Amino acid sequence: MSDKLRVAQVLAGAENGGAENFFVRLSVALQASGQIDERAFIRRHGHRLDALRSQGVDAEGFRFGGGLDFYDSWVYRRRLNNFNPDVVMTWMGRASAATPKGDYVLVNRLGHYYKLKYYQQADYWVGISKGICRHLIEGGMPEDRVVHIPNFADEAPVEPLPRDSFNTPADVPLLLAAGRLHVNKGFDTLLRALVDVPDAFLWLAGSGPEEQSLKSLCTELGLDQRVRFLGWRTDVTALMRSVDAFVCPSRHEGLGSIVMESFAHRCPIIATRSQGPGEVIENEKTGLLTDIDDVGQLTEAIKRTLGNEALRQQWVDNASDVYASTYSREVIVSSYLGFYNRIHCER
Repeated sequence: MSDKLRVAQVLAGAENGGAENFFVRLSVALQASGQIDERAFIRRHGHRLDALRSQGVDAEGFRFGGGLDFYDSWVYRRRLNNFNPDVVMTWMGRASAATPKGDYVLVNRLGHYYKLKYYQQADYWVGISKGICRHLIEGGMPEDRVVHIPNFADEAPVEPLPRDSFNTPADVPLLLAAGRLHVNKGFDTLLRALVDVPDAFLWLAGSGPEEQSLKSLCTELGLDQRVRFLGWRTDVTALMRSVDAFVCPSRHEGLGSIVMESFAHRCPIIATRSQGPGEVIENEKTGLLTDIDDVGQLTEAIKRTLGNEALRQQWVDNASDVYASTYSREVIVSSYLGFYNRIHCER
């Protein structure tokens, strides 16, 4: 048996989503470091199992159907124990609820301001933003066992798409927004703000429960000719390379991994002062911040950004420097490896 640290990553998430994408990204990067033996225990989503296995990560699939799915729960726990991990890190509530304490260090990783009911039995907690760490501490978790480690972006070089993709005129100001089409993402506010930026087009990448209501609002606001609903995309970084600015109008956002993507791929960003983006973006230096649900502010921010190329260049230069020093793959992988080794040694 290898003398490397054995780390299990556990995810029982949705078929698509930002946290799910980062799970693959981090698992692959940690395994590629050569410093740990890692295994992923995830829901049986074939595309994610394939993505992990094709990049060198051992991965097993389970139903993670909940507390009444006794057989699958038993199989999962048995396979986890057979792996004999030194550290187990669970991602979000369902995985945390499914994973008991054992002969390993148990870490819960939180990417949002979740209720803490399912996170009580861990030995350590990782918050991807400082705000989430405060939420954990205020919820009763020992401060010396709460660790802040943010996300890194997909850093793979990409080529921009043609500006006239998706039936878009090639010479118009072009915005991008992306994420799950959920009320928390505030895309309705963005559509309302776009009404008074009459020359701009919007690519909206994502899927989710609000898709039909957003399309209806788009029609109601007279925006059908200027908004393109792209569906769920796996090439958001290429989209970022293609547009003039990215807009993150969220009402609630744990960190906003999409902010890291914009920093890494030099796409100017406009965001609301929701929890994560408001923490990461330095207003007027690495992007532009507006108040949540303030249509007028967002309209003016879009106009200002689209109208000043020199300002956009200044923001992306600053943001690129911040990303390299604080949020890059190299920095975050090193932080996780150091954390895993420390908590194993302290056990």
